[in-house]
Amino acid sequence: MTVPPSSSVSADGPTAASSSTSSSAAELRTRSSASPRRRRQLGAERRTEPLSVVHPRPSLRRIVLSRLAILATVLAWVGYVVSTVLWQFLEYGSQNFRFTMETVGYLLVVTMLTFSALMYLVARHGALLRFRSHRRASRVELDAHFSGQSAVSQRSEVDSPMVVLVPSYAEEPGVVRQTLWSAALQEYPEIHVVLLIDDAPDSQSPALERTRGLAAEIEAALKKPGTRMSDAQVIYEMGLSQGQPVNSLQVLTLAGHYSWGADWLRQMAAEESRVDHVDDFFCNQVLGGLSAELAATAEALVMAATAQELPSAERMLQLHRRLAWIFNAELSNFERKSYTNLSHEANKAMNLNAYLGLLGGEYKAELSFSGAALRPVQPGETADLSVADAEFVLTLDADSLLLPEYCLRLVHLLEQPGNERIAVTQTPYSSFRGAGTRIERLAGATTDIQHLLHQGMSHAGATFWVGANAVIRTAALQDIAETSWENGVLVKRFVQDRTVIEDTESSIDLGTHGWTLMNYPERLSYSATPPDFGSLVVQRRRWANGGLLILPKLVRELRARRRRGEQIRLTEVMLRLNYMASIAWASLGLIFLLAYPYDSRLLSPLILLAALPYFLTMGADLRECGYRFSDIFRIYGFNLILLPVNLAGVIKSLQQALTGEKIPFARTPKVKDRTAAPWIYALAPVLIVGFSLLTLWRDIGQQNWGNAAFAAFNAFWGTWAFIAYIGPWNAFMDVVLAIRSWFYVEDVKTSRRPARGSKKAHATPPVPGQLDWRLVLDEGILGAGSAPRGPQADGHPKRNGSASPAVLRPLTSQKLTYQPLSLAWPSADRSRSAQEENA
Repeated sequence: MTVPPSSSVSADGPTAASSSTSSSAAELRTRSSASPRRRRQLGAERRTEPLSVVHPRPSLRRIVLSRLAILATVLAWVGYVVSTVLWQFLEYGSQNFRFTMETVGYLLVVTMLTFSALMYLVARHGALLRFRSHRRASRVELDAHFSGQSAVSQRSEVDSPMVVLVPSYAEEPGVVRQTLWSAALQEYPEIHVVLLIDDAPDSQSPALERTRGLAAEIEAALKKPGTRMSDAQVIYEMGLSQGQPVNSLQVLTLAGHYSWGADWLRQMAAEESRVDHVDDFFCNQVLGGLSAELAATAEALVMAATAQELPSAERMLQLHRRLAWIFNAELSNFERKSYTNLSHEANKAMNLNAYLGLLGGEYKAELSFSGAALRPVQPGETADLSVADAEFVLTLDADSLLLPEYCLRLVHLLEQPGNERIAVTQTPYSSFRGAGTRIERLAGATTDIQHLLHQGMSHAGATFWVGANAVIRTAALQDIAETSWENGVLVKRFVQDRTVIEDTESSIDLGTHGWTLMNYPERLSYSATPPDFGSLVVQRRRWANGGLLILPKLVRELRARRRRGEQIRLTEVMLRLNYMASIAWASLGLIFLLAYPYDSRLLSPLILLAALPYFLTMGADLRECGYRFSDIFRIYGFNLILLPVNLAGVIKSLQQALTGEKIPFARTPKVKDRTAAPWIYALAPVLIVGFSLLTLWRDIGQQNWGNAAFAAFNAFWGTWAFIAYIGPWNAFMDVVLAIRSWFYVEDVKTSRRPARGSKKAHATPPVPGQLDWRLVLDEGILGAGSAPRGPQADGHPKRNGSASPAVLRPLTSQKLTYQPLSLAWPSADRSRSAQEENA
């Protein structure tokens, strides 16, 4: 029997193309128009307008209440310890061993949960203080800084470009396209956008071919406006060099260019296909927001010309440069798996590391029978690949969108005096509003709350890099880089891939080397939220894995900083500890509270008083973010059904600590249809609800009313979450799919059959005992005689998973005429399939 169809089915519906007349753009538009919107669930989000870019200035009353919430939580916990725990020991002593152990265990669980609630309040308070003191840089200040005319600017015309790296693996072309557009339209002097495609280079997937064509498509679409704005700047600079004063005609001409750019963006937004709320955000906020900004500037210039209050010559030059920056960007693709001397580790970190190691170099592609390899060019040689050097690198997930001022404002922050040791800055991503499913809406609510907490962690110096987007100083990456030889390939790691939360571990590495991190206190980035329980399981299980493994590194970082004489605040240590380990102790603590029938004498109203400020504050924060106050209870049920997922991530961390083996990186599925969840996670919420009902019945019989109330609360909200966010039918189908898969095996003959017309279809079968001359010429007689062909005994392809010869793809937008030889391999497929890489 063959393998059944995948339980994660994608309704192919990428968004429409831009105004480009290319065939790929037309194809994307046709496919998009045929894709219906996902059916909205009852209880989905109604609000579609995103939150304000600038956080509202908190009132003094709100800050005072925040401090009182922290104080009330601490006093309630101390009161519980004194009035209940110590009093019980004084009254009953320690003669009852069971009661003593119950008391110690219960106090430990309550303390850990209260500590997490306290850290929420502390981080939130820090965020309020940051929002209150934040001053947004004006457009004049930004334009003057990047034109090299401000008092503190040290920029010049020869500054290196901003390199935007977009790691992509098995993404929908429409999703990647919007991300590339949001990066290409950044208001930055010079920007190079590189799509890091991590799929198998010899894949024949039509979606992959469309993805490969996106860079050229966007560059072609930008050619007309980019040429217009660049020519206008040159014409103005020629007049400025001749000493011509600014006149009304020049101002009105510039206003016309701004108006034309606004109309071009507006027309592009009108031609976009809107399949879901993410498409609406792209059209309204990315394209529409920039169009509205340009239109307002055009109107202001017309009014200035009418009033004869003309801008200065320097200001006119800045406004011309701004238009040229917006519509001029270089885009290209890079596929590391096309080269045998680059790491093929199947994770996002190594995809980034492969390109980071090439920055600022020129390379020659050398062909061998193993494939193409990159080496630095020798004097007198012509480079096949040229990689620009960069002072700053922007990493951007392929499902994220940036507002146009993202790069401008964050680099401006990094280049301010006193910020020379800031290695990473970002705006922690917010969620797209208008979610079509209940679970996506609630996951978005937790995302927006996390944005708030990360801002507060910056106030305490406890910032962590959140990997969806970040502007990184390349000097800091060079400082923490590590090199090692792996399967005969020299691998340079800037971002560690030891765990699947590579951004968190890199944050610790940067702190060890004396660098700091900072979150910019605005909302300038947005990222997709999983729309169903199956994809959410993949994401949250990955988030829960790795924190415990990084804790020893945190201790080493604190020691290194102490040796350098740095002052380390207790608040920073507590926030970092909570960030990395709270999932573990919160999951285990909640399991103990659910499963163990603690003595009713340990219960006290003070426990509720300790948790009350946390719930009231979170409810207020949810309402501030446009959600409902009652969502705090839905989030509780949401976390209850995710309890097995978080626990699985913690167990994976312990497994890696014991075995030393890396946990495979699991990409969050981004499909239009539902992603099936593993049967254990679909069935576990039912078991949690059933056990809570059993506990309720038992506690009522024992008249243990405190535990009975807690069990009833868990049973009600667990049932609500299971019905609302998973669905009984979906859970049943996931279990059926799992059972069905047990009776199917992979048909090796059909699954490994090469595509018709591919090079592998004409491969010459090996003859037993015959010398493999291709391998001898490539690796020598020792390699040919001792190295196994195809996958090795450890399950990994030989030569670090090097792929079969593929068409050499340019690293930049420069034309590349060098083509590899067409070879037929006499053995099994040496490249890993997409499923094997993500296993």
